[in-house]
Amino acid sequence: MQYVADLHIHSPFSRATSKASNLPGLYAWSRAKGINLIGTGDFTHPGWLQQIKELLEPAEPGLYRLRNENILEAFLGLTPENIPVRFVLTAEISCIYKRQNKVRKVHNMLFVPDFESVEKINTQLGAVGNIESDGRPILGLDSRDLLEILLENAPGGFLVPAHIWTPWFSLFGAKSGFDRVEECFGDLTEHVFALETGLSSDPDMIRRISALDRFALISNSDCHSPSKLGREANLFDTDFNYFAMRDALKNRETGEFKGTIEFFPEEGKYHSDGHRKCQVCLDPFEVNNNDTVCPVCSKPLTIGVKHRVLELADRDKPHYEANEPGYKSMIPLPEILGEILARGPATKGVQSLYTKMINRFGSEFNILLKTPIEDLNNLSPIVGEAIRRVREGRVSKKTGYDGKFGVITVFEPDELDPLSGQISLFSGRKQKRRSKNR
Repeated sequence: MQYVADLHIHSPFSRATSKASNLPGLYAWSRAKGINLIGTGDFTHPGWLQQIKELLEPAEPGLYRLRNENILEAFLGLTPENIPVRFVLTAEISCIYKRQNKVRKVHNMLFVPDFESVEKINTQLGAVGNIESDGRPILGLDSRDLLEILLENAPGGFLVPAHIWTPWFSLFGAKSGFDRVEECFGDLTEHVFALETGLSSDPDMIRRISALDRFALISNSDCHSPSKLGREANLFDTDFNYFAMRDALKNRETGEFKGTIEFFPEEGKYHSDGHRKCQVCLDPFEVNNNDTVCPVCSKPLTIGVKHRVLELADRDKPHYEANEPGYKSMIPLPEILGEILARGPATKGVQSLYTKMINRFGSEFNILLKTPIEDLNNLSPIVGEAIRRVREGRVSKKTGYDGKFGVITVFEPDELDPLSGQISLFSGRKQKRRSKNR
């Protein structure tokens, strides 16, 4: 079965997460997006685990379905394609500990196939620290020791280092990470077979580092609101169960892991070096490694993902093994429609057009990846042209830095004015363009 999976999400029990990120909300938005498999997130939190147990029931091996799928859709009038949606038991742990005379802050994702494994893991983690304070608990636990706990208590489980380049909390982060996977996981490194790219990097960047060749590269939304599901995701063609999904990542030579859907990495909020307070954004080649301070205020720069990749890279260009899965860089559909209509992606006008498109073509990923451009043109030539450009990578990029998201656009401002008639046909009324100076 070909399916889309978003395996890293958070529940309402995580800080700064929408109350709408409940199980019915995640299910509804998964259908709108065209996602078949999503992580539960946060299984370490007792309150969330109770809801998982109450609202989900076993489905295919290692997967779970919503007991009552007769729920409201993501918003009024939305009727997406009726696809199967399943959940897999996942959690993210923030490991903060000292190694080699340096404080390390590494986020790791846990995957397990059953509640018995969850209970055993939670018992051990609860003895280490407080797992009730946040859906993503902060524990004084070495990443290597977390992996050991997983292996001992969940024989079918696996661990994936999360968003591996984020400066503050990741395996390779500039502030507190390592330079090699082996430095982090030691004698248990062989049990790690996949890495999460994060929003600020893509496989082309990571495949410049030969030491990471053996690892599958997965991408996920890490969403704190269900509307953000699928901003990054994974493509599989396997039997639809937990163990087939895991083995497709572990044994890439089978070709069952088909790659990822990615942000354009420049949109990620830690792609470049910079200092947000002073609005200073720098390319790594502009930064002297011996003087990584803000040129305005002389405070330390936040060293971005691109910088760290270049530090560790031993190739001038990416190298892919035979049968290596590819990836597709995409812009979320609400952002594309928001650019066309000169409105925010969460506004009523954009939501109305999003609804029309989902109802016509089935799901957001159908529109972004599969629907023929000719069919999109029949709805609106300007939308068809926008999707064509995104698929071909013909976009403009304003890079993110120091916690500020970048901006990816499809059209130049002066391009949209002559197309206002097409916008009018699409939306039902003519749009007033924003001034270039706003």
